[in-house]
Order: sequence, then C-alpha cells, then structure tokens
Amino acid sequence: MLISAALFRCRFGHLATGLLGLAATACTAPRAITTSGKVTPQGEFRVAYNQGFNIGTAPLSKAGAAVRDAASGLGNQAGRGDSVRYSGAVTNVQAAALAYLLDPVQPTADLSLRYGAAPRVDVGYKYAFGSHVFDAQYQFLGPIGSVENPGRGAAGGTTYASVGLQYAIQRAALPSLPFLNDLNNLLGLTASRQDVLIPLTFSQSLGPEESIGAISYGAVYAHSWVKYGFVPSALYNRAGTALLPALPSQSRNFSSFGLFANLKIGYKYAYIVPALALYYQNFGNYTLLDGSTTALSGVTIIPSLGVQIRIPTR
Repeated sequence: MLISAALFRCRFGHLATGLLGLAATACTAPRAITTSGKVTPQGEFRVAYNQGFNIGTAPLSKAGAAVRDAASGLGNQAGRGDSVRYSGAVTNVQAAALAYLLDPVQPTADLSLRYGAAPRVDVGYKYAFGSHVFDAQYQFLGPIGSVENPGRGAAGGTTYASVGLQYAIQRAALPSLPFLNDLNNLLGLTASRQDVLIPLTFSQSLGPEESIGAISYGAVYAHSWVKYGFVPSALYNRAGTALLPALPSQSRNFSSFGLFANLKIGYKYAYIVPALALYYQNFGNYTLLDGSTTALSGVTIIPSLGVQIRIPTR
C-alpha cells in the first residue's frame, strides 16, 4: 500500500534558474512511478532524487498564442486599475487558467527516503519541493531477500509485483506564468484538490534481488476531487453596467488512467532510474463566471530521471 499526503501552495519559475529553480516550481503531487515491483528489504534504506517534467496537453490546447496575448492585455488593463468587461477573451483565459491548475506544464522534482518496515512492506517520506508525501508499498509476488541475502528462487529475470494506494491533498492558486500575470486580481481563482492513486507494478530483476537493477512497468488508476471558485475584481458584465458576482465553490471529480515504465540500472549501492508515465483524464465540464461551461480533457506525459542510493543496515 502506498499512502501519500501533500498540502502546498506553489509558483512557477523559469527553466534557466537551474536545478533548484526547477525543483522549486513543483506544485503537483508526484505521479512519476520510479519504484519497482520489489519493496525495500526489511531493515534497509533507500534514498532517491528524481527530476521530471509534467507535460499536460489540456493547458497546451487551451492556451494558444491568441489566448496568451489576450491574457497579457487583460492583465495589463487590470493592473492599471481599469475596469474590464466580460468577453470571449475572458472565457478563454478562464479555461486556460483551469487547465493549468488541473494539469500544469512544469518541471517537477522530489527527494525521498524509504525503509523496509516488514518482509513485504516498505514505508517512506518524500519531499516534492512543496509537497510532503508519506507512502508505503505492499509486495505480493517474488522473493523477499536482499542483495546480501538473496531469497529462495531469486535470480536474474525473477518477477516481482506490488500494489499501492496514494492520497494527496493540495491547495493552489492561479499559476504565476508570464502570460497570466496580474490576472489573479482580476479572476480571483482559488481551488483545492484531493487525489487517490493506485499503481500496480511488475518488474523483472537484473541480477539476483535487483543487484544490477530492474525493468519495471505497470498501470495506474487515479481519482481526483476538485473544488474551485472565482472571486473577480473590477470585472463587469458584457454591457459594462454591473460588476460580475463571485462564482460559488464548485465541486468536480474525474478519473485518470495511466501506464508507466522505468529502468533501474547500476550495481549494488547506486542506480540511475529513467522513467516515463502516461496518463489520460477527462476532467469534465467546468462552470465559468458567466454561467457557461468549458470541457477539459487530455493526456499527461511525465518523463523523469532519478538517482537511487541503497543503504543496507545488516
């Protein structure tokens, strides 16, 4: 079983700020799967760092050049204190903001520590530069030995399998992206989100008890609950005769389906872990300030590269 909890607020940065800048931009619960089907052996520690990139097609499709230009113009207008009338451009900007909130295009990073708590269960802590994650994983197939003390039947090519459950909770605001600057004051978008993630992982050992590494693959089911609302400022109706009222908190939920693969390669104590995860989600319909709705769906691609250090204690 894999359980994680995350409570955070975050902002986007620029790629050019370097590794720490990349890490600091992470504002989604980690969805890259870098573990294998074999849990951490009892009494053993594993330390890992993972750097990835969340690529959501929903925000990319909703935030084309015309929308970015409109967002910049509305933001400048609001920043000067001018009133803004509701228009199609405001509708498009709201849709883009919601898409980025649900599935951002951004770098991600995390540091983690795992410990083998029982013969088939490990537990861990992960800091995702804004998210605090606690997790555990249950292994239901394969030997339970270690590199120093291989289990019965352990050999190169041995199959392992595990299952998990991840829970995450987030609070977020409109991302601080260049083309959305100053729109926080105009739109007043607020949101919270809870996610349950269930990964099923299979792996083939490279060397006895993954002494050289492992090839891992599997499927993920996730379900998310989102609450959001708009509290606009200086935003008038289309006629310009009255301020638009706030949009009360709205609740939505949706499912995600994913596939993933990763490769752990190294020797005994240190490993490199490239990974790739692919998710599809239909986010559903979201109500906007004028009462209309926007439909959001898309694919998320998460490539990542990590380093894992094994620390045996016996």
